[in-house]
Amino acid sequence: MQWKTPVLIFKALFVRRCDFLLCAAGTVKVWDPRQKDFPVANMEPVEGETKRDCWTVAFGHAFNDQDRCVCAGYDNGDVKLFDLRNMSLRWETNIKNGVCCVEFDRKDVNMNKLVATSLEGKFHVFDMRTPHPTKGFASVSEKAHKSTIWQVRHLPQNRDIFMTAGGAGNLHLWKYEYPAKRSKKDFDGVDVGVAGSVSLLQNATLSSQPINSLDWSPDKQGLCLCSSFDQSVRVLIVTKLNVV
Repeated sequence: MQWKTPVLIFKALFVRRCDFLLCAAGTVKVWDPRQKDFPVANMEPVEGETKRDCWTVAFGHAFNDQDRCVCAGYDNGDVKLFDLRNMSLRWETNIKNGVCCVEFDRKDVNMNKLVATSLEGKFHVFDMRTPHPTKGFASVSEKAHKSTIWQVRHLPQNRDIFMTAGGAGNLHLWKYEYPAKRSKKDFDGVDVGVAGSVSLLQNATLSSQPINSLDWSPDKQGLCLCSSFDQSVRVLIVTKLNVV
């Protein structure tokens, strides 16, 4: 779906279980499909600041009728979390490489985890439960692929399992392990998050071209679909997910 404006063409992505459309083309815009002529929220740098290209967006923190957050990833490695209820920037960090994909482990719960993938084959998992005023959210990173990680998708039936899709045509299946305690006190007595760890469960090479899109079936555990630059769409089944 595309809506034309006098200056840009915004590619719109419908977000399941939300009444909004999210767009990214330098700025981040939230659209209400009942009001397609103007966005209901527009998040962009203030006048005088450098305007970076926004490559990926994701809804999250939609655990009630009022709260919504939007996470956006940019070409310079910035990851920004916007609070739609307060219309403010809630948190930001930089992962040093262009951000190709961001995804919450669940969109419709209180923020739990966020995964951000990047150009140089590395992904970051942020524990979103305990924000620190200066350190932000705790995170763990992993060098997963030898090239760009185009996509990350969490298993609908188990939010601690996720798949990454790489530029070398491979898929990697991961599991996140929580630490014994997800937060602790720092030297000033302020709560700070504690990151867990990730382990590789399985990997497979399906193509000589990048796998650019991936999605799980919400009904059949382990059933997934992916597309790649070799103009192929593949239907896959991942077994034994109930025992990992």
